[in-house]
Amino acid sequence: MYSTCLFCNKPLGANEAIEAFPVGRRLAFDPAKGRLWVVCKQCERWNLSPLEERWEAIEEAERIYRDTRRRVSTDNIGLAKLRDGTELVRIGEPLRPEFAAWRYGDQFGRRRRRQMLIAGGGVAAFGALVVGGAVVGVGIGGFGWMMAKAVGTIINGSPETVVAKIQTESAGLVHVRRRHLAESAIVPGTEGPFGIDLRFKNGRAHFEGREAERIASIVVPQVNRYGGGKNEVADAVTLIEASRGTEGFLESVAQRGQMLPRFFSPDNRRWQRRNRFNAGSDKRGLFALATSERLALEMALHEEAERKALEGELSELERAWKDAEEIAAISDDMFVTPGVRGALERLRSGESI
Repeated sequence: MYSTCLFCNKPLGANEAIEAFPVGRRLAFDPAKGRLWVVCKQCERWNLSPLEERWEAIEEAERIYRDTRRRVSTDNIGLAKLRDGTELVRIGEPLRPEFAAWRYGDQFGRRRRRQMLIAGGGVAAFGALVVGGAVVGVGIGGFGWMMAKAVGTIINGSPETVVAKIQTESAGLVHVRRRHLAESAIVPGTEGPFGIDLRFKNGRAHFEGREAERIASIVVPQVNRYGGGKNEVADAVTLIEASRGTEGFLESVAQRGQMLPRFFSPDNRRWQRRNRFNAGSDKRGLFALATSERLALEMALHEEAERKALEGELSELERAWKDAEEIAAISDDMFVTPGVRGALERLRSGESI
């Protein structure tokens, strides 16, 4: 049983309501198809559970859901909130576009609201600082460019922030900064519907096949940090449907991706360091895709991974979970000294320190 989100590597939390599956604070389940997801509270992604841990938990969730009075539902989707705060999402028999719109609309909508609140609070705090400076007589006329850049960073995020740590087969553990997303691209693949040219700290590499899908599923949500509104989500679902499903859409977006401009060039690396862009405002690389295309790409990657897992390729799902656990452990230990680590180990084993 795993405890870390395979997309953002953050803890999934725990519940006391489902004895057979105590992981997660929000569980989604489809009793007809036998699917159980843990919804990450941090990134809102749906983590499909391993097959052997699924059936007993689904039966228990179904029983508890039916006995819960605090619930709202339509013919196809139900939401119940339990006494300990655990949320159960019951999936009925919706049509695919309806389910996709509900599932991702909820996910992208929450993400949009959270980021807008964060950005709004940051801009307000910066505005108060500027006004305070003006009150005490500090001139701000000559700082217009700096103020615009600071506000851009608050809204779009710092280009230097590490947005993903990914374990790869050929390059080891790579650190992807936000500015690297404008230097990366989805391109046609030879071992699958697409490949990815990924830029990361001190390097770049091309990935194919399932590894490309796994890496893209980690970095694309960082491009979609502001999520999307109902209309944009509906447009994204339409794009996938018009492409005859997820695989067709991935092929089409790869063809388009190779023609989009990218920020990276070996000849202008020094220029980049002196003139860093505000990630998201520069429409290059992965940022060059339209909002509906980026949202559709995230949906397609997520559903393609689940489709393969449900077709019996559960080893891929297990590997993704283990990668998430490993990277989370690396992140947790990165700033822990050997002395502190030793003390923690002694505490875990019951020894005195």
